[in-house]
Amino acid sequence: MTTLHFSLFDTALGRCGLVWGDRGVVGLQLPEGSEHRTRERVHEVFPDARECDLGSEQRVTSDRVAALLAGEPDDLADVTLDLNGVGDFDRRVYAVTRAIGPGHTLTYGDVAAAIGRPGAAQAVGQALGRNPIPILVPCHRVLAAHGAVGGFSAAGGTVTKRTLLAVERTPGFGEPTLF
Repeated sequence: MTTLHFSLFDTALGRCGLVWGDRGVVGLQLPEGSEHRTRERVHEVFPDARECDLGSEQRVTSDRVAALLAGEPDDLADVTLDLNGVGDFDRRVYAVTRAIGPGHTLTYGDVAAAIGRPGAAQAVGQALGRNPIPILVPCHRVLAAHGAVGGFSAAGGTVTKRTLLAVERTPGFGEPTLF
């Protein structure tokens, strides 16, 4: 088994946590309201991860995530992920989800159809709820039918999801409305 490392880093939304091993990034923790709570959450999900300084590759990744969360478009699709231990269905869902660029969305049903499992929208939602690498696997870009927000398992729930979509200038999110 590979040794896991993590480090916290600053973003416009607060302190995030990046978790990695020899084969790539295995986790990204969105802010939990305080640095202490974010660190605790990393330990809950990755109990064997050791805190350390970011390496050069991880620093580039964390800087790019921070830039995205500050409003700079970046699909982050070239960041190496380690999905060892993630089931086949979830991997297929994550592959389709990673291809959704900033400012764009798909529905759970669209993702299900793209992996050849039409009618599996609920299973897609469950897979995204287990996503250990939000932002790098941009589950916030997957919506319920007819543009409804759907769920979001990160701290802040759908408020955080809407915030991420607004930061990315996704049409229908963050713009003032008349009603």
